[in-house]
Amino acid sequence: MSGPTPGARIVLATGNQGKLAEFRDLLAAQPQLAHLDLQAAVIDAKSAGLGEVAETGVTFEQNSLLKAREAARRTGLPAVADDSGLAVDVLGGAPGIFSARWAGRHASDENNRQLLLEQLADIGDEHRSAAFVCVASLVIPDDEGAPSAEHTAQGRMEGTLLTEERGGAGFGYDPILQPSGETRSAAQLSMSEKNALSHRGEAFSALAERIVEALT
Repeated sequence: MSGPTPGARIVLATGNQGKLAEFRDLLAAQPQLAHLDLQAAVIDAKSAGLGEVAETGVTFEQNSLLKAREAARRTGLPAVADDSGLAVDVLGGAPGIFSARWAGRHASDENNRQLLLEQLADIGDEHRSAAFVCVASLVIPDDEGAPSAEHTAQGRMEGTLLTEERGGAGFGYDPILQPSGETRSAAQLSMSEKNALSHRGEAFSALAERIVEALT
């Protein structure tokens, strides 16, 4: 196992700083964790010295668990991971687990969004329904780094795909998805507004009690 970073209490198995900020914001709302310095207690994959984990699963749940198990094994810390993506109805649920590399393995978020917008350019509003889907996993290791407990939770944020990008906040496909009941894109919401609606916020919130137990 790698030695944990001093002060670290839990690792979020991602290099995505947007996800890390959302996760810390969620934990900051838990009164039992008010005593924790979340900047120090919650570290990401890079701070934990973790490399990329091959996402060999064929579902969000499988990939989420793969990442959380490896982070827990390597660090000896409770580990949280998620696998999430955009499911477009007219594409049969794609990009799905391939969302982060829809335009190629090393594509940027902007590349992925632009390719998807081009592919759906002739699709009318009535057929542009889509949803962000997330499965989050918490793995608590034993003294040898093997999983002693595992928990998963799923979240969805239903919406409609826009025809052009709106907003500069968020990341991934946020600028092109308008959540149901909203007039703004996900990239135009504040972090607290997004966490209250989002697929990731829903999944992480469903795990919040277990995460609090692991940290207290």
